[in-house]
Amino acid sequence: MSGTIDILSIEDEADIRELLTITLEAEGFRVLSAATGEQGLQMARAENPALILMDLMLPNISGLEICRQIRADPEISAVPILMLTAKGTETDKVVGLEMGADDYVIKPFSPRELTARVKALLRRSRATAVPEQKSDRYDRGGLSIDFDTYEVRVRGQRVELSLREFELIRFFVLHPNRVYNRGQLLDLVWGSETHVEPRTVDVHIRRLRRHIEVDDSSPSRIVTVRGVGYMFDDREIAETG
Repeated sequence: MSGTIDILSIEDEADIRELLTITLEAEGFRVLSAATGEQGLQMARAENPALILMDLMLPNISGLEICRQIRADPEISAVPILMLTAKGTETDKVVGLEMGADDYVIKPFSPRELTARVKALLRRSRATAVPEQKSDRYDRGGLSIDFDTYEVRVRGQRVELSLREFELIRFFVLHPNRVYNRGQLLDLVWGSETHVEPRTVDVHIRRLRRHIEVDDSSPSRIVTVRGVGYMFDDREIAETG
């Protein structure tokens, strides 16, 4: 691995912090550890890590609240977040994704699964930072996307997206007016190396819509094609833009 990649671990259990450090340092990463949410937020802002590993259940300030604050901070809003949780219900997963997590691993986890998830998120983060396309921006119907800086604005107002949300809207605007089902979106946006449920697509679509829809009177940018999947309707945007 060329260069040192910093990963921030926010975990209150000392034995798990140690396991995370040993596992990831064996893969060549530099691991920064925080035992509390408050300390984790401070380190995230000071160190600007390449990825954050975060426990859902933390004392004083929860992992969900940390997610919310990270996504609201322009300086660190794009950092990928991998949620670690002992809870395995669908509700817990959905809430974590709604608050801005990019992926999740359920405890107890295997070191191999953890490193695979970490590397997958980092690969996608690098691919997003240096997109492979001719145009370096999208600007239509009040929606402006800069692919070089991954800055997104709606009618001039900047909106903060997570890495996965940006990857999703980037994919849609580069492949407009075509319907993709959940399985295709998982393969094309999440990548085949990341094992997530189709429900994850619905959660991210819903969250993305809240960020980029102009108002209730405007046509939806991301259209649900019932029984099939989703489509970015660039034709509607062109007519109203």
